[in-house]
Amino acid sequence: MQLAVVIVNYNVSALLRACLESLLASLARTPELTAEVWVVDNASADGSAAMVAEAFPQVRLLASPDNLGYTAGNNLALQLLGFAPLAGEARPLAAYAWATGQPPSAGQPRHVWLLNPDTVVQGDAPAQLLRFLDQTPAAGACGAQLAYADGSFQHGAFRFPGLAQLGLDFFPPPGRLNRPLLDSRLNGRYSGRLYAAGKPFPVDFVLGATLLVRGETLRQVGLLDESYFMYCEEMDWQRRAQQAGWSIHCVPAAQVIHVAGASSSQFRSRAFVALWQSRLRYFGRYHGALFNRAAATLLRAGLRAEAQAVRRQSPPDLDERLAAYRAVEALLP
Repeated sequence: MQLAVVIVNYNVSALLRACLESLLASLARTPELTAEVWVVDNASADGSAAMVAEAFPQVRLLASPDNLGYTAGNNLALQLLGFAPLAGEARPLAAYAWATGQPPSAGQPRHVWLLNPDTVVQGDAPAQLLRFLDQTPAAGACGAQLAYADGSFQHGAFRFPGLAQLGLDFFPPPGRLNRPLLDSRLNGRYSGRLYAAGKPFPVDFVLGATLLVRGETLRQVGLLDESYFMYCEEMDWQRRAQQAGWSIHCVPAAQVIHVAGASSSQFRSRAFVALWQSRLRYFGRYHGALFNRAAATLLRAGLRAEAQAVRRQSPPDLDERLAAYRAVEALLP
């Protein structure tokens, strides 16, 4: 088998249906590509699992009775596909007795595509990504060029975050400086000219929404780190891959719409806290004490500035937001 596609879903049945429809149509464009699609449903309450079972019988469905989280959900499918975790990195398959009867139908795949359910695959994107990996032996993983639901450009590749990016998260520049700085290297972005050129280019990491991983790299680096329940797990894995000597690339010829990226107005307190838990874990793992002290100072100042701003605005979810800011500040030394 050349490719296994793994999609971890939680309560986005309509988006998952659109994702699967687009993915299967894209795979049908290249029938010479042998592929298998896996969906791990994290105990969704919206009928997602039943929808997949009824509408997509060709998809291998793992309907978890509990919400495993994004990272463990991916790891479960990867283990069933034959990729062994590093010692202590994941629970044994015996913990997933409800899933162990679902081995891959065609053996361990050569590559694995971790795909978000809020994506719509365009054209022959999977074939483009596979072709790049096959032609680039030093590349351990790659990702597609992303677009918002309205077709506008969306960054899909990033530099590893530093203090400047952390500061811009909470203190964006005013006026005409805003967009140029937020799209700049200081904010971890790559120039739009690199995407527009249409040629693959090396990056620090690609967004986990469309992360295609070489099987050989997975065997060497191990699975995703489950200490990240959600957020930053793909960044951590790609950093580990680079430490092992692999390169990471963005492939603009492979194009995918990333629907959820178009929505930034809704505040979700649990996701906000989880994001900063993961970022602080990442900073602690890859940076020294001085960096982490500076990051804590910046984050504390940013949280307090945000709290002052929302108090002035007095939105309906004011108490929820303030509680989330306090929860993140409590994580700081």
